[in-house]
Amino acid sequence: MNTRIATIAVVTGALALTGCKTKAPDVLPPTSADTTPQVATTQPVRTGPVLGTQEHFVNAVNGQNVIFFDTDRYNIDSADAAALQTQAQYLAQNPSINITIEGHCDERGTRDYNLALGERRANAAKNYLVSLGVAANRIRTVSYGKERPAALGSNESAWAQNRRAVSVVIS
Repeated sequence: MNTRIATIAVVTGALALTGCKTKAPDVLPPTSADTTPQVATTQPVRTGPVLGTQEHFVNAVNGQNVIFFDTDRYNIDSADAAALQTQAQYLAQNPSINITIEGHCDERGTRDYNLALGERRANAAKNYLVSLGVAANRIRTVSYGKERPAALGSNESAWAQNRRAVSVVIS
């Protein structure tokens, strides 16, 4: 009797498993090649800095976004004029871009004196750009005096780097 029950159990189990066999689907799922997202090729791939950024401006003017001054001076010399002419050309080609000109000084002198001198330096650069045809309302000025040195140190080399006007793109 035990063999008979065992045989019935095996046959019943085999029949149950054959009844569970799955049938192949009518439509197969997509392959991995079909699910790869499609990339639009209508837009060019950007390389380099984006127009309207400080990096784009600095590259376009060949790094001439900074002009330097002699001690206690705010006059535009021939090297400064060339740099400002390059900036004016860039601004003429990109009329939607505005800039701020920052006036800076070295550490010597009082805070008030350096703020006033930094303002004169920024305004001298602005006035030169305006004389080249850049609209005055596209240029802001600010003086940082001696508060934001480019070079640390109390020597002529550091002071020379700190007597400057820097053109910065306004975002």
